Amino acid sequence: MDPHLRDLRYFVAVAEELHFTNAAQRLHIAQPTLSRQIRQLERQLDVVLFDRNQRSVALTVAGKELLEGARKILDLWEVTNVSLQEAGEVLRVGIQSALGRGLLNDLESASGHRLALHAASWTDPSSGLSGRQADLALVWLPLPDQNRYRWQVLRTEQRWVLLPETHPLAEQESIAFSDLLDEPFVALPSEAGAVREFWLGNDARNGRQAKIGAEAATTEDKLEAVGLGLGVCLLAENNVPMYRWPGLTARPVTGLAPCELAVAWRADDTRPTILEFAGRAVAGGFSATGERAAAAS
Repeated sequence: MDPHLRDLRYFVAVAEELHFTNAAQRLHIAQPTLSRQIRQLERQLDVVLFDRNQRSVALTVAGKELLEGARKILDLWEVTNVSLQEAGEVLRVGIQSALGRGLLNDLESASGHRLALHAASWTDPSSGLSGRQADLALVWLPLPDQNRYRWQVLRTEQRWVLLPETHPLAEQESIAFSDLLDEPFVALPSEAGAVREFWLGNDARNGRQAKIGAEAATTEDKLEAVGLGLGVCLLAENNVPMYRWPGLTARPVTGLAPCELAVAWRADDTRPTILEFAGRAVAGGFSATGERAAAAS
C-alpha cells in the first residue's frame, strides 16, 4: 500500500523538528498518534526512518532520502491543488442591465470557469468592483478612478441615438452629432460620473454643456423618458435591439468616437484566475476589430 499525503506530512514534520512532541504540536495531533503513524509508514516502506533513543531523534540514511522526495511531492501537490481550486472557482461577474446580450454564457464557455452574476445598478459604474461584490465586470469605458482597475477591451461599437419616431431627425438614415448638440438628453444618474459624461457625448461637445431633459436609473426609465419626449439618448449599436419600443427608433450617429465594452478587474487582484479569464475572453473572439489591451496607468 502506498503512503498517503498525510503520512508524508507527518514524516516531514518529525524530520524537520527532530522531536515527536514538537512535531505533534505543529500538526495539532496527539503525540502517540504521530508515533503510531510513523511506525506504520516505516512498515509500509520496510525501512527505518529515524534513529530514536530517550534523548534524541535523528534521520537515518533512508530518512534523509525520503525527506528530499517527500518535500518535492508535497510541494507539487500544493501547486496542483491551487490549480484545481482555481479551475473550480466561481467568479462573480458584475454586469449592468444593458449589457446582457448573452455575453455571460459565451464568456463562461470560453473561459472554462463557472460564473455568477452580480446585477449592478447604473449608479455604480464599476459594476461591483469598487465594493468587491464582483471579481470581474463587463463595463463601458471609461472607468472611474482608473488607477484602481485593469481591463481588456472586448468590443468596439458605434454609438447610436434613441429618439421618438416622430422626431424630425428620425427621417435620416444616420444623424450627425452636431445636429444633436441642442437636443435635451436623458442622462444616467450623476453617480455614474465619467460614464454619464461619455453617454451624453461630452467628449465631442467642445466644452458645450449638454441639456439634461431627464435622468434614468434603469432601462425602463430611459425608454419611458424618451417616449415622453423628455430627451434623446445615446446607446451602443449592439444594444439597439434591447430598446425596441412602440413609437421609438434608433439611428447611427456620425461624428462620435466609438464606445468600448471591456472586461475589467481590480488592479490589486493579481490572481492567475483573473488574468487567465481576461485573456481567454479576448482570445475567445469577443474583442472587436482593432482590439487593444488597455491598462490604467
